[in-house]
Amino acid sequence: MKKYLVKESESGQTLEKYVKKILKTAPLSVIYKLFRKKDIKVNGHWQKEKYLISEGEEISIYLTDEQINEFERKNEELVVSNISSWIVYEDKNILIINKPRNVIVQKDGSGATALDEMVISYLVNKGEYDLENDLGYKPAPAHRLDRNTAGLIIFGKNIKTLRYLSEILSNKNLVTKKYLTLVKGNIESDGEINLPLLKNPKIGLVSVSKDGKEAITKYHVEENLGDFTLVSVTLLTGRTHQIRVHFSSIGHPVIGDKKYGDFELNKIIEEKYHFKNQFLISNELSFSSLKEPLKYLSGREFKITLPEECLSLLEEIRNYESGK
Repeated sequence: MKKYLVKESESGQTLEKYVKKILKTAPLSVIYKLFRKKDIKVNGHWQKEKYLISEGEEISIYLTDEQINEFERKNEELVVSNISSWIVYEDKNILIINKPRNVIVQKDGSGATALDEMVISYLVNKGEYDLENDLGYKPAPAHRLDRNTAGLIIFGKNIKTLRYLSEILSNKNLVTKKYLTLVKGNIESDGEINLPLLKNPKIGLVSVSKDGKEAITKYHVEENLGDFTLVSVTLLTGRTHQIRVHFSSIGHPVIGDKKYGDFELNKIIEEKYHFKNQFLISNELSFSSLKEPLKYLSGREFKITLPEECLSLLEEIRNYESGK
């Protein structure tokens, strides 16, 4: 039998989840058998799988030392992490990172190193996270960005903060996320796209459909560039590929978009300007009136400049349009 003391960062999750993270290599059949036989106790009393654990509680697992040693968390190899230059803001609760394009946020089966792995490594090296002993919780992203979308993404360092971030990110009155994108064609005035979106999980594509979920995109014209328009976008809903599908559906696909874009135009831009990436950046993040644990961020705004390749493309297009 072995006992574990629940830490603050591990509090609030189910007993089942906590035990699975302790007995990382144990088959699920073994874990559920422990629950059936009442061989997992909290403060000396048997509890069901969905019991929510709290800081300071003592978890006892009735297995032999040999079994526990076999099933317990093994040392995980840390990925090489050099994300310091990507960090826009950091405190005890959150990290705001300027994610480069072509970096995945979480593992997707491709074998590529994910941003969440880099964050874990960064925090371990700083001494803020104990990979071996913080068994119940890992710092995690509060939202997602596509691999080819660059820009601001928030990580919660503890479970209380992550839960609050998830809550406020669904309330557009509390958090505003803005994007900059270059689209095909000339958009003359500001507007709103209100078209429901349906995701096809089999092929990983999203389409406009009356059977889809509500999706609303507001946009502001920043600059007209002849055959292109630089647009600032605010999402009122957070659907998968929302910006890309919405602008494609109104005849103004995002430049460089390899799923929903104008493929012929993308080839021309690559040949003419040597730009072959997706021009979509999450460039602005602002908070309004927040509560604890993030009350101190009320009224704060975080903004980044466009990547150099995007700035160069805009300059070349401006020069071309002006005849330089």
